[in-house]
Amino acid sequence: MFGHTTTATATEMQNNFGRYLALVQDGGEVIVTKNGREVGRFIPREAVVSYLTDSLTGILKGDMDIDRAREERLREKYEITD
Repeated sequence: MFGHTTTATATEMQNNFGRYLALVQDGGEVIVTKNGREVGRFIPREAVVSYLTDSLTGILKGDMDIDRAREERLREKYEITD
């Protein structure tokens, strides 16, 4: 989206923080993993606004019944069955 994407383990991130910070300052993104699973992303500040806007736009697009969607998400979250 903004630049090069790099993957680093949590240990690599900890031991080389300055290097990864420089990548992000240059517009890159660092995906942080622990035990082979993604646990976070280190992204430029400008990208945060873009991600949030894209997320909200995705929610608001189309023929969506907000009340029904909320009810479905609550049912999933609390494992409610009829």
